[in-house]
Amino acid sequence: MILAVVWHYWIAVLLVIPTVLLVIATAIGYVVKVLGPKYAGRAR
Repeated sequence: MILAVVWHYWIAVLLVIPTVLLVIATAIGYVVKVLGPKYAGRAR
């Protein structure tokens, strides 16, 4: 019984970490692709 509980925690960790990384990568990609060209002229 305790093995099932521990197993579920490991599954949760294995699912949460890539999900968080995906959200961060999406936000960075948005800033680079959408907001970057919009404000590129001000840096020069």
